[in-house]
Amino acid sequence: MAISGIINTNTSALNTLNALNGTQGNLNTYLQQLSTGKSINGPQDNPAGYAIAQRFQTQINGLNQAISNGNQGVSLVQTATGAIQNQTSILQQIRTTAVQAANASNTTSDRQALQGVVSQLLAQIQTIATQTQFNGQNILDGTFAGAAFQVGANSNQIINVAVGNTQTNAMGNYTAATSGAIYNTSGAYVQGGYAPGGAFTYSTGSGNFTSGTFDIAGSVGTAAVNVTSNGESAANIAASVNAVTAQTGVSAQAYTSVSFAVTGGTFSFTLSNGTSGNPSNTVNISADVTTGSNGQPDLSSLVTAINNQAAVTGTSASTQVVNGQTELVLTNSNGNNILVSGFTGTGSLGALGSGGNTIGTLSSGTGSGTALFQGVVQFQSSSSYSLSGGGNIGYSSGAASLTGSAVANINITTAAGAQRAISILDQAINYLNQQNGALGAIQNRIQASVTNAQTTATNLQSAQSVVQDANIAQATSQLTKYQILQQAGISTLAQENALQQSYLKLLP
Repeated sequence: MAISGIINTNTSALNTLNALNGTQGNLNTYLQQLSTGKSINGPQDNPAGYAIAQRFQTQINGLNQAISNGNQGVSLVQTATGAIQNQTSILQQIRTTAVQAANASNTTSDRQALQGVVSQLLAQIQTIATQTQFNGQNILDGTFAGAAFQVGANSNQIINVAVGNTQTNAMGNYTAATSGAIYNTSGAYVQGGYAPGGAFTYSTGSGNFTSGTFDIAGSVGTAAVNVTSNGESAANIAASVNAVTAQTGVSAQAYTSVSFAVTGGTFSFTLSNGTSGNPSNTVNISADVTTGSNGQPDLSSLVTAINNQAAVTGTSASTQVVNGQTELVLTNSNGNNILVSGFTGTGSLGALGSGGNTIGTLSSGTGSGTALFQGVVQFQSSSSYSLSGGGNIGYSSGAASLTGSAVANINITTAAGAQRAISILDQAINYLNQQNGALGAIQNRIQASVTNAQTTATNLQSAQSVVQDANIAQATSQLTKYQILQQAGISTLAQENALQQSYLKLLP
């Protein structure tokens, strides 16, 4: 305790001043808390709490930006889906036109006019594919692949997005290449077992296929298809392919059509399905074929005789003129076998293969009265696939392609071309539906991510508030306390100073 009467050092005043400094520091702290609303305004206030609050702020900032990123992603996806919907609508118009062109009531000029409409619509599909952009980026021409939307606050919290190529040369029916076992009756393009004028396999024995299995590796997975016998029909094989479509993503249709060069005379033969060893739906056909004034055979009686039995065999007859030659065309649209046996008479039927070459003749000669025509399996898929062991049914093993069967190749100037266009368009529409389905799922995922980010950011802000924000009621109470202490300290300091001055009265 200081000795009374000392004026050089006013210990009591110094103690009071020291207390006032502490009171002022606390007063400043609570004034700052009330002015900022935060209990931690710098590392000095609470080093550990400051670090925690900053980590929260980092996550909150990242999440807020991720929410913005996600919303931008949704806008991009909506732009793509809207454009694809427009392409789908145009493809639907083209398909309707192809169905119209396939009808026999149309003339050549009619189909050419319809093709003009189709060409313009195809050009618009291509325009949409190459000119649809988002923020300057093309999104439908196949270049927007492997893109990643950053939908989280931290690294690699992304959603990958890929938009397929919707150009006309990138959509259609993927088809496998045929081998020499499949004949094309017009010498035109043979791919996937389909060609204008028909496609078939020919055998004078038990069949041209090979019993065993072949594998289809599609976009979904791989499955084996069994060929039970050499003479199995394309219809049965197509049914087996369709039975595993869910495992491969590849479906199939069957088609049998063969053209004949006809030599006039009398005709008598048995027409059936099945095989030579096991025929089914057997009917007898008899007709006379004369030569018309144009030097070509008059096939009307033969065509009528076959068509009269079409309800039994499923095989219909028609005629076509190729290079000035009138030909007989037998077609089984279901892909069942066409079996001709017991042929007698003075006329003949020469089965025509690629380029119009005769690959076998049916006549009354020894050993030439029977022929088995097996159809072809027309594989259909909007995505690529590969065949292993495809030679069993007349296909080359390997990957399928869009060569000649893309939307860009559609030509409906013939009835056969219109039929082929329908198959191509079906797969193209499936492809666009798959793209929109995938994009719709991506949009839902991004929106769910945005919603989660918003919820997380809200909860993190709440947690940060607990650590960082000031309790205003408490801060106000403490401010009042230290304001009173400050006033008390100042009053005490004034009294201490007055006591020192009182010693001056002792001076003479």
